[in-house]
Amino acid sequence: MIAALLVFAYGVAVAWWLPTLLTPLTRSGAGARLGMIAWLTAMASALVSVGVALALLIRSAVTGWSRLAEVVCREVSGGACTPVVYRSALYELGLGLAALLATLTAITLTWRYGRRLQQARRRTRAHAEAARITGRHLPADTSGMVVLDASQLAAYCVPGRPGTIVVTSGALAILEPAQLGAVLAHERAHLAGRHHLLVALTRGLAAVFPAVPLFTRGPVEVARLAEMRADDAAALRAGRRPLIEALLAMGTGAAVPVPVAALAAAGYAVAARVQRLLEPPHRASRTRHALALICVLLVLPVVSALVFALASSS
Repeated sequence: MIAALLVFAYGVAVAWWLPTLLTPLTRSGAGARLGMIAWLTAMASALVSVGVALALLIRSAVTGWSRLAEVVCREVSGGACTPVVYRSALYELGLGLAALLATLTAITLTWRYGRRLQQARRRTRAHAEAARITGRHLPADTSGMVVLDASQLAAYCVPGRPGTIVVTSGALAILEPAQLGAVLAHERAHLAGRHHLLVALTRGLAAVFPAVPLFTRGPVEVARLAEMRADDAAALRAGRRPLIEALLAMGTGAAVPVPVAALAAAGYAVAARVQRLLEPPHRASRTRHALALICVLLVLPVVSALVFALASSS
């Protein structure tokens, strides 16, 4: 029982306090990939800790049932029952009820999480099918892009085999070829990194654990870092300036060339991404953030292993 409480307390500490450490380390996006790995590792560590605590609680309950059965047997046979025996019976019975309640809670949460992921997957498939049916391919295009006739400015990818990149006709009308290439490179980076899967998995956790800081903040940070990671890949492949111009054009609705002064009108998310591309973190800053995130990635498994070892020996 003490071992289960120790591991559970560690999981709660990770879920409630670690976001305050990770948020400033990943805010600038200096190491977008490492930042995503750190958030995912933290969420996995908290989940594994709760799972191990549940397993320890069930083990304690199972090993205690023999003692409870002996007490009940003596009670039925009319044997003397001292207060110590009564307390032992009540303790073992309470332990069994706690294990049963925890197991039912875990099963319910797992079912809700699986149902959430299944619904998201079904919606994604339906959207991809609708985009392929209603969209059109440009005659000279070899990128596999699907164009939807809509005035809204949008470009996004729909996962599948193969993945589909959807661009609206409104966005196509204001983007120059180089900027369109940068947008396509950004979306291909999303598909290659399977960012849609990471976002879906973390958002499912946020739906199941709506009051836990790690699972409410984590999905937001993973999605934000995924955008930055795709920006980095697109900047390397298509050039930094075309990507910046494409982001500004899509954010403001103005045809290129878009002045950088239009940054304030592009919205916070676009503005932050453009500002990061305009003023990328210095090498020293990237090194500091990378070392800090690597320390987190090394410390989390080590501390988890120590807590589990201490719990198993108690």
